[in-house]
Amino acid sequence: MVSFREIVSSLRQLNIDPSLPVIVHASPSSMDEIRGGAETALGALLSVHSRLMTPTFTFKTLIIPETGPDDNGIQYGSGNESNPLAEPFTTNLPSDPALGPLAEAIRKHPAALRSSHPILSFAGIQMEKAIQAQTVDNPFAPVQSLLDQRGWILMIGVNHTANISIHFVEHLVGRKQFTRWALTRSNITECCDFPGCSNGFDQAAVSLKPVTRKSMLSDIPIQAVPIQQMVRILADMLHKNPLELLCDDLYCEQCNAVRRSISQLSG
Repeated sequence: MVSFREIVSSLRQLNIDPSLPVIVHASPSSMDEIRGGAETALGALLSVHSRLMTPTFTFKTLIIPETGPDDNGIQYGSGNESNPLAEPFTTNLPSDPALGPLAEAIRKHPAALRSSHPILSFAGIQMEKAIQAQTVDNPFAPVQSLLDQRGWILMIGVNHTANISIHFVEHLVGRKQFTRWALTRSNITECCDFPGCSNGFDQAAVSLKPVTRKSMLSDIPIQAVPIQQMVRILADMLHKNPLELLCDDLYCEQCNAVRRSISQLSG
């Protein structure tokens, strides 16, 4: 089992300025390897990086309507079974299990603040400006704030398919976004600028290799990428080839919708 001190040592090997904010993504399985689990990991993170942020997305709030905008990467009318199980968003609603226990530990920390987006919320410690910047119309404002503050992306046991900041780059370059609907306590809220599929994002690893810092935590890989350089590199990549970073699943509705929108623009 990995100890608190080993986590601190691995994080310090990345040589990130401790005054800069960090958005962290960690695999659920990586927390199983740590003595004390996510609570120990969070304590170690805060001993090295006092300003932390993480996605605390809640896909259990999603509602699928019968109709909606065309080419929206969704099968309308397919929510007969899932819609009745949807839960209304509150800031106490647990984050999606796929985000792992570290995201939950950050959300529940006494000093944490969580945004109120009914699907794409973020939680942060000493990240009030970033968290409060988010609105339903601007879901990735926290990532913009991280960019403005020269922050870092930290990935523990995950690759770039978990790097939600790449969705922000897609938005910046004008890649097609989607509309989704979420259940709240008062109504069903329409959420614009919803991101697409991330299954092709690890294609970015080669281009980002020159600016990526790495360390190991036992057998758990840790990667850190400065967000300003990542945005510049990937925006340039997508301007040169708008089809980059899409997945290769022939049946992916979202990536196919993006391809059609690119084809229409180029035609």
